[in-house]
Amino acid sequence: MNEHPLKHVVRLQKEGKQVGIYSACTSSEIVLRACMERAKETSSVLLIEATANQVDQYGGYTGMKPADFMKFIQRLAGEEGIPMSQIILGGDHLGPLTFTRYNEDKAMAEARELIRQFVLAGFTKIHLDTSMKVASDDPDTRLSDEVISRRGAELAQVAEDSYKELLKTNPNAVHPVYIVGSEVPIPGGSQQSVDTGLQVTKVEDFKNTVSIFEKSFHEYGLDEAWNQVVGFVVQPGVEEKDAGCTPYDRSKAVDLMASIKEYPNFVFEGHSTDYQTKYALRELVEDGVGILKVGPGLSFAAREGLFALAYAEKEVFADQPEKQSHFMEVLDAAMVANPVYYQKHYHGTPAEIAYRRKFSFSDRSRYYMPTEEVRKAQEVLFNNFKDGVPLGVLSQFMPLEYTKVREGRLHNDPLSLVKDRVIYTVDEYHYASHQNEIKI
Repeated sequence: MNEHPLKHVVRLQKEGKQVGIYSACTSSEIVLRACMERAKETSSVLLIEATANQVDQYGGYTGMKPADFMKFIQRLAGEEGIPMSQIILGGDHLGPLTFTRYNEDKAMAEARELIRQFVLAGFTKIHLDTSMKVASDDPDTRLSDEVISRRGAELAQVAEDSYKELLKTNPNAVHPVYIVGSEVPIPGGSQQSVDTGLQVTKVEDFKNTVSIFEKSFHEYGLDEAWNQVVGFVVQPGVEEKDAGCTPYDRSKAVDLMASIKEYPNFVFEGHSTDYQTKYALRELVEDGVGILKVGPGLSFAAREGLFALAYAEKEVFADQPEKQSHFMEVLDAAMVANPVYYQKHYHGTPAEIAYRRKFSFSDRSRYYMPTEEVRKAQEVLFNNFKDGVPLGVLSQFMPLEYTKVREGRLHNDPLSLVKDRVIYTVDEYHYASHQNEIKI
């Protein structure tokens, strides 16, 4: 059986090498194409993860089931010219996340089917997330690590059984690896209007949680599955939010980070690392965070690129408003018509919320990019610049891309320009992770 590349990350970390990998948690086609392009150019492994609310057995908000997402990635990889052997696909926050309205029996039954479909579809990084309460849990009592780990073990059993089923049709399938933990940041970032601060996970809490998870896996006869755990989720003191992020302060996490050295088989997985500086990201990797999760930080960059083109369009076609895509206005109208994806995240006066719909670092606009009216507006925007963006306005609104175009390092076409804006963010993670050292 081939070794999973993430086990190579663990081994390199334990050898004292400062190597990690970023995880692109996104379903955005532009972002995914940009990540694939950079992985191809750098000959590095690319880790892509679909989150449970994006992709599930009912289609999620993308309309894709796990098998559909796999086909989607395969199509993009083929078009970008990168082999699937260079890509790791993972499932993020797999558990009862989107089924918390049900009692435990129903919620866990849905979660088991979710896990089953992800593993059978060929996803090999499985985040077993049972940190959230379901309807039958006491709303006034903290969910215990015992309950979280028991539910996690139940899902691990499903994953193991599903892998055995997969082997019948794909004997060369790589065994999935697992991410576990109990202090898991809420998907999508903070929803609070006031920054109340973050508490770094205490060492004793981390060690106790590891012990409880290992015990639960053992009780379910999952000792081999426990050997496939490569990452443990803790809170190192980082979070992405509306105003940007809580920056990493390694001085506050010294004891926690030192404790990972006592465990030879896994590293820390850092969630919500969006908007950290590349230097802070490198410090996280140096300190023991082997997997850096990023989602909104990538789609925010894509949104910036699209808006830059939209601003350029307003100047270039100022005397032809009927020809303009009105991309920003169409996107905002789609958000206002269906506020469900941002109303818990954006707070303030109507004017402040309108500003956040455009420019919030939480980037809830990513939920609306796939809608038909926004896609059509993007097509018009791209068509208007199919022959390139005039250099004067390109320099004004996309100065980094302007320089690359002038130097012959970048095509002056809309997709290439927006992808390059995303690649700028990807390169910050490459700077931090040295992931080109990971062997496939």
